[in-house]
Amino acid sequence: MAVMRIPAVLFAAVLASLPLGGAAAPFSVRIGMEKIALDALPGFTDTSDLASPRLIDLAATLTSPSNRVLLFALTDADLRRFQNGDPLDKKRRYVMVATPKELERERLTADLFKTYVSASLRDLGKAEQPKDLAKFLEDRPIGVPNLLVEPKAGPTTVSLMQATRLEPLPGLRLWDKTTPQYLVFTTTFAMVRGKALILTVYTLFYDPADIEWLAVSTQRWADDLQRLNR
Repeated sequence: MAVMRIPAVLFAAVLASLPLGGAAAPFSVRIGMEKIALDALPGFTDTSDLASPRLIDLAATLTSPSNRVLLFALTDADLRRFQNGDPLDKKRRYVMVATPKELERERLTADLFKTYVSASLRDLGKAEQPKDLAKFLEDRPIGVPNLLVEPKAGPTTVSLMQATRLEPLPGLRLWDKTTPQYLVFTTTFAMVRGKALILTVYTLFYDPADIEWLAVSTQRWADDLQRLNR
């Protein structure tokens, strides 16, 4: 059961026309008969209110067609840069929340959640722990996710980290297109008020600080969403 895709292109080409979003604030979404409170990771702004068809389509490329996107957020700084006509920072980061459509009307039990997660993790392969991530990814196929650590499991959350090498983007001025691009991301399956959420946090990788930021931010966001829905 696929939970995400690696985009063929990142979103530099589609965001230039977007207006700046307002201040981030929690909001509710309906999943089946349940209302779930969502909020973007601190420092990010949900883009739902922008109602951009191209942005909606782009978010859909980051997850399986069997999932419904509930939140897609960019950093506050990226939105300001676009409003001012500046190019994106090379260290672009973005976050998303989705839910599996097949479970929207289900009231999950711990066993059903465990079964869903197990099916989703079935084809991840062996976890790698490379000393030099960039060097490791350079030898891997473009666009193929590589598991970096074994999934971390709790009673209501299961989280994992993956990385991939991206194909250089032609015709963009954001970086030297001959420079390899590496994307690192976490996926967290969370059972919230009897519903399944899929949280993803993405960052371009330049140094180990990006990995540290990703791990800390992922845990913080998952904890915050659980507290928000108590």
